[in-house]
Amino acid sequence: MTRDASSPLVAVRDLSVDFRAGARVTHAVKRISFDIAKGETVALVGESGSGKTVSALSVMRLLPYPAASHPSGEILFAGKDLLALSDKEMRAIRGDRISMIFQEPMTSLNPLHTIEKQVGEMLIVHRGMTEARARERVLELLDQVGIQDPEGRLGSYPHQLSGGQRQRVMIAMALANEPDLLIADEPTTALDVTIQAQILELLARLQGELHMAMLLITHDLGIVRRMAERVNVMTQGEIVEAGRTADIFDRPQHPYTRHLIASEPKGDPPAEDETAPVVLEAKNLKVWFPIKRGFLRRTVGHVKAVNGLSLKLRQGQTLGVVGESGSGKTTLGLALLRLISSEGPIAYVGKRIDGLGFKQMRPLRREMQIVFQDPYGSLSPRLSVGQIIEEGLRIQKPDLDPEARRARIAQALEEVGLDPAAHDRYPHEFSGGQRQRIAIARAMVLEPKFVMLDEPTSALDLSVQAQIVDLLRDLQRRHNLAYLFISHDLKVVRALANHVIVMRRGEVVEEGPAREIFARPREAYTKALLAAAFELKVTHAEAVAT
Repeated sequence: MTRDASSPLVAVRDLSVDFRAGARVTHAVKRISFDIAKGETVALVGESGSGKTVSALSVMRLLPYPAASHPSGEILFAGKDLLALSDKEMRAIRGDRISMIFQEPMTSLNPLHTIEKQVGEMLIVHRGMTEARARERVLELLDQVGIQDPEGRLGSYPHQLSGGQRQRVMIAMALANEPDLLIADEPTTALDVTIQAQILELLARLQGELHMAMLLITHDLGIVRRMAERVNVMTQGEIVEAGRTADIFDRPQHPYTRHLIASEPKGDPPAEDETAPVVLEAKNLKVWFPIKRGFLRRTVGHVKAVNGLSLKLRQGQTLGVVGESGSGKTTLGLALLRLISSEGPIAYVGKRIDGLGFKQMRPLRREMQIVFQDPYGSLSPRLSVGQIIEEGLRIQKPDLDPEARRARIAQALEEVGLDPAAHDRYPHEFSGGQRQRIAIARAMVLEPKFVMLDEPTSALDLSVQAQIVDLLRDLQRRHNLAYLFISHDLKVVRALANHVIVMRRGEVVEEGPAREIFARPREAYTKALLAAAFELKVTHAEAVAT
């Protein structure tokens, strides 16, 4: 696309962002400048905490004012300084001419409203559509972003959707009014690789049709290379390198840029050991959710989230569970932990646990931990980091005195790459990646035997992913841990898992040693997943066909 440098759609000039908490001032963004022309895609790339999202939220005027302030700079949109507009003027622009896809859809969607109401509200408020016309448009949008059975999903609430499905709803909301500028903050973080290819194709097609500008914020350098025309590399609140995408990737100048490009999860998973003791075993496991309709709410069918699955997880081993969003991966993990009801025997270290109640399971919780996909939703905003990590110690290890607990917390924070001084800070003060490390520390501080890892690296940039993968491997070797690793990121699965189960629609498509699955996949569905993850050559038609 040809860039009209004389009249950019967006011109950020000398922008700074400070956050004040009492007497403490944090300089989150320091005098950055960049332009976005109409129809152009510009990327902001950097590690968690670099200032990318804060910069984007400044454009939307969504920072927590007055705690946040702009000591310098202006944001010109179509010639108007957004920072100088009234709240009423900004509301007319936000959601209509400028839209944003947020990184964490569960915290952005209203849990009390249906999907139809939330997406339709954008059309009714900004376009004046009737409810009937808005419903038609919502169905079109849900179909465009890859929601299966869109009409059946209109009445669903956010908690009834998988993480990837929620993100797709957020994309539908952002594109509803065909904005001039779309700010995409990690738009494919929660999506599996085949749907990621569809979403990127969708965004590119709509951008071409609408001549829409895009500010892309991501830690996935593959997406940047594929989507962006120009790149701005950020670290510690500053843009350290900027230029055309091909130049940045082929001839990076700044050491930090070279560090980002070289970052990728490396190393080998534990060797397959069929003689190791079985930690967790399930046979013919089923999790069916009833579909109720009508005035009397009669059961008319079932969603077979997990349908007849069997597995064995051994000590010191990592079982990777992969598949698209909604395939039943997380449901399987929750059933194994006895956090949701299921049918079929589940044995933990040789003892049946499928019949145990809440109180009977409680002593086992120390040995069976979980790291959730959405760190912000799983961390209490009212507790400090120290209190969050300490909570499990207070319940499971009450004999530890306060000094010993604080030492254990400091050790856990160091293990996940955080400063122990963060002990007294709160989750909202951290980036998405940092919050996930806090969640990992909370699980590991109890030294469990079995850990379910549900997309633990999906919110992290590449260099931090590599650190977390190394950390998990080290902890596994040190404590002989058994991991159930659920992920759509097959590069991370390859680095961690020695055995893999491929799931689709609640059933096992393919299973075997990880080396065989990655080298010689037998099933067409597995081949499509691997091609999308490692080659990015799966077209929209091929992804839909599989």
